[in-house]
Amino acid sequence: MKRREFITLLGNAAAWPLSARAQKAMPVIGYLSGATAAEFPHLLDAFRKGLAESGFTEGRNLRMEYRYADGHYDDLPALAADLVNQKVSVIVATAGTPTILAAKAATSTIPIVFVVGGDPVRFRIVATLGRPGGNITGITLFGIELATKRLGLLLELVPAANIIGVLANPSNPISEPQLTDLEAAARSLGRQLVVIRASEDTDFAAVITSLDQKHVDALVVAADPFFDDRRAQIVSLIAQQKVPACYVRHEFVREGGLISYGADVPDAYRQAGTYTARILKGEKPADLPVMQPTKFEFAINLKAAKALGLTVPSTLLARADEVIE
Repeated sequence: MKRREFITLLGNAAAWPLSARAQKAMPVIGYLSGATAAEFPHLLDAFRKGLAESGFTEGRNLRMEYRYADGHYDDLPALAADLVNQKVSVIVATAGTPTILAAKAATSTIPIVFVVGGDPVRFRIVATLGRPGGNITGITLFGIELATKRLGLLLELVPAANIIGVLANPSNPISEPQLTDLEAAARSLGRQLVVIRASEDTDFAAVITSLDQKHVDALVVAADPFFDDRRAQIVSLIAQQKVPACYVRHEFVREGGLISYGADVPDAYRQAGTYTARILKGEKPADLPVMQPTKFEFAINLKAAKALGLTVPSTLLARADEVIE
């Protein structure tokens, strides 16, 4: 064998372990969700967009491991522990406060980026919004804090409503703060609040049918990923009862719901992708302040309003970001 060929062979052989090590060193994101994989694919696309804007593309220079609880929050601790055992580089925790709490309980060392509906300080997820501390940071949607805003919008549309129903999930800790705020708001407005609860698929038909028996005039659907995943079923059942309802996400309105008000969720997921990329590049979660929403969406479905015999005030229409006819 000629000397040049021998040197080339040695060079190629030396490159093999380096290539293997480079492949092994590819960062892995553990994507933990309390929701269902098939729901809201555009949110995952928005997260990937945030990564791509910072130079990371799945399959090219990073890998992702997905774990979905399908609304069964009791499964989240085991799913989070599995990601920790996989030694992922970052855990992205989305779709529900139970998801974030499960991820936080599973590790104090692996960085965590969350998208959460409520105030993360309130649930002791972070120390403060400005200085989250520890291994965790993310984006809050303030879905809980907007519950009274949704009630106000609903009453603008149905001012004569005296008995207000709230659909809440007792399995999610974000339900109680929403109920507390809504009870105080209803009391100040001289309205009565009636709470109906659902935490299983089999609950919806019975509890929503009970709205008529409870003489509910209008309904607020609380923020909850379990409800988000089952929006078509919920909207259909509420429509059958002919009860005006306000939801958190505009996807409910696109399914036939009446009105919705909430933060721009895709933008929050894009920001989560950006934060994840910054951590992969070496920044510490403790140094990244929790981001808050700057854009909110108010949607109205005029077809749903007509089916309920409601006339939408022009002042309300003028404030809507999306009107479905």
